[in-house]
Amino acid sequence: MAKLYFYYSTMNAGKSTTLLQSSFNYRERGMDTLLLTAAFDDRFERGKVTSRIGLSQEASLFHEGDNLFEMVADHHFSTPIHCVLVDEAQFLSKEQVWQLTDVCDQLSIPVLCYGIRTDFQGQLFPGSKWLLAWADTLEELKTICHCGTKATMVVRVDEHGDAIQEGSQVEIGGNDRYVSLCRRHFKEAYLG
Repeated sequence: MAKLYFYYSTMNAGKSTTLLQSSFNYRERGMDTLLLTAAFDDRFERGKVTSRIGLSQEASLFHEGDNLFEMVADHHFSTPIHCVLVDEAQFLSKEQVWQLTDVCDQLSIPVLCYGIRTDFQGQLFPGSKWLLAWADTLEELKTICHCGTKATMVVRVDEHGDAIQEGSQVEIGGNDRYVSLCRRHFKEAYLG
C-alpha cells in the first residue's frame, strides 16, 4: 500500500534538499517522479523546486483550489509516475491533502510532502494541520536555534531584525524575513 508522508520542520532544515535527493534516488533507478510546488512562492524561479544549496528540478505548480488527485492522475495516465513529491506542503488546503490521500489509496502512488509546521505566530498552517492528521508517516527534519538547541518555531522579522507579531499568515521570504528558533527564544522574541 502506498503511503502519505509528511516531513516537517522550521525554515532552513533542508526540506527542499531532501525532497530533491529523494527524487534523484527514484530517477536513478529508472522511476519517474512528479514534483509539485506552490504557485505563489516566487523566492526562486517559478516552476522549480530550489534548495538553498543550489540544487533544483522542474516542478508542476499547484494553485489554491486545484484538484491534485486529477492533476496527478492525468499525468500518471500519460506518463506513469512512481512517486509524488510536494514542496511547500504547508500551503495545501484541507481538500488538497485529502486528494493526496486518494493518490495513495486509489492510484497506489506514494506521496512525500515537505513543509513548515507552524507560522510566525506559532499557529499550524492548514496544509500542515491536515497532513499531521492524515499522513501515514510523520518525520521531523531538524535544524538548530542560535543557542544550539533544536529549533521548532519560526519568527518573522522586520528590516531591523525585530520580531513581527501581526500580519497575514503567508508572506513569502527567506532568511531576510524569518528566523528559526527554539520555543524559549521564540517566546522571548515574539512576546518581547
